[in-house]
Amino acid sequence: MNFPIEAVRAQFPALRSGRVYFDTPGGTQICESAIARMVLHLRDGTANSGGAFVTSIETDALSDQAHAAMAELLGGRPDEIAFGPNMTSLTFALSRALAREWAEGDELICTRLEHDANVSPWLQAARDRGMTVRWLDFDPETGRWKLEELKALLQPQTRLVALGMASNALGTINPVAEAVKIVRAHSDALVFVDAVQSVPHIVTDVEALGADFLACSPYKFFGPHQGVLWARAETVERVEAYRVRPAGNHGAHRFETGTPSFEGQAAALGTIEYLEWLGGQLDPQADGRRGRLVAAMQGCVRYEEHLGARLLAGLASIPGLKLWGPPTMEGRVPTFSFTIEGHHPDNIAEHLAENGVFAWSGSFYAVEVTARLGLDAAGGLLRVGLCHYNNAEEVDRLIEALQAL
Repeated sequence: MNFPIEAVRAQFPALRSGRVYFDTPGGTQICESAIARMVLHLRDGTANSGGAFVTSIETDALSDQAHAAMAELLGGRPDEIAFGPNMTSLTFALSRALAREWAEGDELICTRLEHDANVSPWLQAARDRGMTVRWLDFDPETGRWKLEELKALLQPQTRLVALGMASNALGTINPVAEAVKIVRAHSDALVFVDAVQSVPHIVTDVEALGADFLACSPYKFFGPHQGVLWARAETVERVEAYRVRPAGNHGAHRFETGTPSFEGQAAALGTIEYLEWLGGQLDPQADGRRGRLVAAMQGCVRYEEHLGARLLAGLASIPGLKLWGPPTMEGRVPTFSFTIEGHHPDNIAEHLAENGVFAWSGSFYAVEVTARLGLDAAGGLLRVGLCHYNNAEEVDRLIEALQAL
């Protein structure tokens, strides 16, 4: 693979420890440029927004840069970007705002393949407004939606369809663009997309996707603990957000009530700058920041597919191991969940940790997924997740540790 893995790994200080970070679906390590941006903002003088003095002016300029950079990563516009403490908080805020216009008898659609941050906000809104929730199921054998059932779920009273771009439990990349087309053809419902697990691994283009809202988390793609909400300009202007009266009400910024983490926005800007650097390494002819960001993600896809295939081959050598979700790298991000006969997932995670390999066990907040798979009583799943800073040697360490169980 023609991928600058050593140069990439040099950008992540945490990797110098020798630990194997396969806990990436729960949060990646942060890149050096994000750390530097955050420290620079705090060290040189931070301030609140809107002042006439230099630190406030510089903070406003920094925030504008962060919004513009995040918009380019997602393929949208700066006024369509809102930063928040995390994706979950932003989704709850949006659900409360949208529910102002919903009433008893209205309906929502969720899927069984979601992280609970794209389920509970809608369930609670439905409970409060007396709405019905309908469910799009997935096939436990393949880990893929039963998309052919979506049309029948849509009703004249459907107000929103909540979809996930990629499963944080099974790694499945879902056909969201196709689902949005079905929704548009048969309903006036809004579409919300949880892209937390997809943004770190594939090119994101909100315009091509066609949804109304999309949320993601920079700490899942090499940055700080922040959340990001993209809201389509013509849609969000119709939404009355819960906010204090002096707060801005322009575009998606209406969801940024209160003082944000400007240092977090600085680090998010540094993250985009890192990805832009990577894109320039992979394609020196890439045009503009968006072009370099697309080149970076396309390069990550190719590298992660290569590394993921190595991991899948290794998992196939483990006696009693059952992989849940897509069996190959086709149609998935490099997130892999499995069970091993005779071993509780928690015990596997502990064994891996003792060998310097970090992985998660349980449901990972994807409670609908483990329930649908019938794995709750058995402790859920063991999950390992790769990203573009991992290497083949780390994959081999994982397989050796599993073989030693």
